[in-house]
Amino acid sequence: MLKFAVYLLFPLLFSITEAQPGFISLDCGGVEMYTDDLGLEWTPDDQFIFGQTANISIPGENRKQYMTLRYFPADNRKYCYKLKAKTRTRYLVRASFLYGNFDNSNVYPKFDVSLGATHWSTIVISDVNTTEVRELIVLASSPTISICLSNATTGVPFISTLELRQFNGSVYYTEYESQFFLSVSARINFGAESTDPVRYPDDPFDRIWESDSLKRANYLVNVAYGTEKVSTVSPIFVDIGERPPQKVMQTAVVGQNGSLTYRMNLNGFPGFGWAFSYFAEIEDLPSNETRKFKLLLPGMAEYSKVIVDVQENAQGKYRLYEPGFTNISLPFVVPFAFSRTFDSTQGPILNAMEINKYVQINYGSPDATVMESFVSHFPLADWAEEGGDPCLPAWWSWVQCNSDSQPRIQSIVLSGKNLSGNIPSELTKLTGLVELWLDGNSLTGLIPDFSECTNLKIIHLENNQLNGEVPSSLVDLQNLRELYLQNNLLYGSVPSGLLNNRNLILKFTGNRNLHEGSSRVNLVVRYCVIAVSVILCLGLLLLFYKRREGFCIRKNKLSGADDITNVQPSQKLVSFFTDAAAETTHTFTYTEIEEATGKFERRIGSGGFGVVYYGRLNNGKEIAVKVLTNDSYQGNREFWNEVSLLLRIHHRNLVMFLGCCRDQGKRILVYEFMHNGTLKENLYGPLAQERSISWIQRLDIAEDAAKGIEYLHTGCIPTVIHRDLKSSNILIDKNMRAKVSDFGLSKFAVDGSSHVSSIVRGTVGYLDPEYYISQQLTEKSDIYSFGVILLELISGQEAISNERFGVNCRNIVQWAKSHIDSGNIQEIIDPSLGVNFNIESVWKIAEKALMCIQPHGSLRPSISEVVKGIQDAITLRGDQI
Repeated sequence: MLKFAVYLLFPLLFSITEAQPGFISLDCGGVEMYTDDLGLEWTPDDQFIFGQTANISIPGENRKQYMTLRYFPADNRKYCYKLKAKTRTRYLVRASFLYGNFDNSNVYPKFDVSLGATHWSTIVISDVNTTEVRELIVLASSPTISICLSNATTGVPFISTLELRQFNGSVYYTEYESQFFLSVSARINFGAESTDPVRYPDDPFDRIWESDSLKRANYLVNVAYGTEKVSTVSPIFVDIGERPPQKVMQTAVVGQNGSLTYRMNLNGFPGFGWAFSYFAEIEDLPSNETRKFKLLLPGMAEYSKVIVDVQENAQGKYRLYEPGFTNISLPFVVPFAFSRTFDSTQGPILNAMEINKYVQINYGSPDATVMESFVSHFPLADWAEEGGDPCLPAWWSWVQCNSDSQPRIQSIVLSGKNLSGNIPSELTKLTGLVELWLDGNSLTGLIPDFSECTNLKIIHLENNQLNGEVPSSLVDLQNLRELYLQNNLLYGSVPSGLLNNRNLILKFTGNRNLHEGSSRVNLVVRYCVIAVSVILCLGLLLLFYKRREGFCIRKNKLSGADDITNVQPSQKLVSFFTDAAAETTHTFTYTEIEEATGKFERRIGSGGFGVVYYGRLNNGKEIAVKVLTNDSYQGNREFWNEVSLLLRIHHRNLVMFLGCCRDQGKRILVYEFMHNGTLKENLYGPLAQERSISWIQRLDIAEDAAKGIEYLHTGCIPTVIHRDLKSSNILIDKNMRAKVSDFGLSKFAVDGSSHVSSIVRGTVGYLDPEYYISQQLTEKSDIYSFGVILLELISGQEAISNERFGVNCRNIVQWAKSHIDSGNIQEIIDPSLGVNFNIESVWKIAEKALMCIQPHGSLRPSISEVVKGIQDAITLRGDQI
C-alpha cells in the first residue's frame, strides 16, 4: 500500500506521508519510493508531466536522492511543483541542486527559483560536485505551495530534491509573516563532535544544523584563541521558542580566555533579517562561579548592550534560552563576538545560532485566485497543470499579462484545447482582459455577460456548440474590434448595436437560426455599392494590365531614349508595377554608375541582397550604390517593390532614394551616402573598435529611427510595414543622426485591415515570433524588431550570438529580459559606456524595449508611444556624455 499519495490535479499535487505528518520528500527524476538511512520516506516525481530526467554519479555521494535529477528547457516558461499544505501553518521548504554535469556540456547553469510569484533565489552553479541547498520558512496562505523554476541565463534549470517540513505551534512566528518569508542563511551547531549535520530524527522538524567543524571558505573564521568544545549527555529542556533539538543543545563552544569571536559571509545579505542565538548552561559550575557575557557587533552599537546570564535567563541549568532580534539589518560579511563581563568568572558559551533573511512576499497577479478557480474546471488538461501564479515570474504558456507590478491577464488563448461544458464564469471577472480565444472547442451553453471586461477588444468563440441568443451586453464593450461567433448553435437576432458598429469585425455565419436585424439593411446596401465599385476598378485594372503585359517601356530621362525589354510570362505579376515605377523614377545608365563608383572600386557593405559601393556624381554628390545580385523572380520583385515604395515616401529619417539603373541586365539602386555606416557597425562592428557612441548619441539614434518608422506607420496612406528592421538597416550620417533604410521587403497594408497575410520574411533575431507562427503581418511586427534594436543600443551586443549569451541562450531578448526582470540592469549595459550614462534613462529604454518584445502584438505599444518613451529617456540623460 502506498503511504505517499500522488495526485494528478493542478498541476501535480504532492501530498504528505502518513508516517511523517507534514513531510513531503520528492526525489526529482526518481522512479521508485524508498526510505533512506534517516528514516525519511522519499517518493519519485515520475508523474510530473514536464521536463526530462537524468542520472548522475558524484564521487563520495551515495544518497539515492542525489543520483537523479529533473531538468527543463531554457525557455520563457516556468515549471512548477505544487505541494499540498495546510492554510495558516508554517513550513520549511527545501530545494537542492546537484549538477553533476548531467548534460555533458560543462556549462554551469544559472536560473531562478520562486515560491509562487515571489522570487526566492537565483541558483548559480559554480562546481560540478557541490550541492546547492535553499531553505525558506513560509506561512501557507492557501492549501498549496508552488515552487517554480524559470529564467535560465546559462545552462538549463534543474532540481535534485524538493522537501516540505511542517512546523508546530508558534515556531518561527514573526509579526511580519504576512509580508515576508524567511530565507535561511545560517543554522549552526556549535561544539559539534563531527562534521555531520544534525537533522531528522534528532530534529523532529528535519532542520539541517550544520557542524561548526565543517570548514567552508569565509565561514566561521577568525576563531578566538581559547575557544574549546564542551558537551553533555544530560537532557536539555527545549520545548519553548524555536525548539532546537536536544542533540544540538548538548554541545557548545566556550571562550576560556573570555571571548568567542567569529566572522562569516551570509548568503542573500545585506538586508533585514531574523537572528537568534541558542544558549544552555551544560557545565556544572561551582556555586561561586558565574557566566555573564554580552554580544558585540562591530559598527552596530545599538545591538551590543544586552548582557546574558544563561543560567539566570533560562531559569536553571540544562534549559534553553534564546535571545535574538526579529528585525535586524545585517551586512554580507558579519563579524560578531561574545565577551564576558568584568564581574564574570567564566567565559561565554554558545550552543547554536540561526540567521534568516526577510524575503518580501509578492502576492502576484490579482487574477491569480480567479484563474486557479478557472483551471479547476479542467483537472485532466495538460495546459491547466502549469501551476504557480499565472503571470509571475513568467506567464503561463496560454496567457499574456501586462507589465504592472501586480500584473493582470490581458490575453487568454485556448483555441482547439478540447474544452467542453459552459464557458466558465471566472473569465467574466478578468477586468484587464483584452483578448479571449476559445475557438475550435466543444463549449456549450450561453455566451456569458462580459460587461465587467471593459477592455475586451477581441473575442473568438467560433466553431463551438454555443446556444442561446447573442447577449446585448456585448454592445456595451466600447473597445470591441473583433467578434467571431460563426459555426455555433446560436439563434435569434444579432443586436443592432453590433451590426451598426463600423469599427467591429463581426462574423456569425454557420448559425442556422441566427439572423441579422432589419437595421442591417442600410449597411448591406452600402456594402453592395462598395463591392460593385471594387469589381469595376478591378476590371479596369485588368484591362490596363492586359494591354501592357507583352512589354514594358522604361523612359531614360537622361538620354531621352526608350528601352524596350521583352517580358517573360513568369514576370507578368510584377510588370504593371515595374513599368509604373520605372516611368517615374530617375534612371541612371550603367556607364554613369561605373564612372561614379570608379568601376565599383570601394565596397562599403554587403548582404543577402548584394553589395553596396561608394560613389560620387559629377556634381560632387556622394552616393551609395546597391547592386542586387539575386537574379530570381523574388529578387526582381523586391527590387521594384523598393523602387515603387521609395517613390512615395519622403522623410528626413528615411534614407533618400536618388534613382535606379536597369542597364545590361543589372539591377542597381542609388541612395544618398551615409558617412558613418550602419548602427550595427557602430555598436559591435569594425567602427566600434575605433570609437564608442555615447549614451546620448544612442538615444538620438533611437529617436531618429523611431520617427522614421512612425512616418511609415502613421504618415503613409496606406500604412507601410518595413518588415526587416534591424541595426544593419539603420544608417548614420556624418552628424551621427540616423535614417531607416532597405525597403525591399516592405509591404503596404493595402486592405486597411489590422493584418496582412504574408509569406514570412525577415531576419533571425529580429523576427516577430507571432508573425512567424501566424504568418499575419502587422505594424506590431516592426515594433518587436525595434524592441530588439533598443536592447542592442543598451548592451552593445548583437541580436544573436553563440558565445555572449551562453550555449543555451543565443537570443538577446531572452538574455536581456532575464536581467531586466530581476532588476540587474547593470549586467547588460555596454561596458564601453563606462559611467557616462544616466541609469534612470537606461531603465526607461529597457522598460520600453520589454514592452516592444511582448510575444503578442496586441500588447505591444504603438510606434508613437515608443517615440514618447525615448523622448522621456532623453529628458533624463542630464549632463552625461
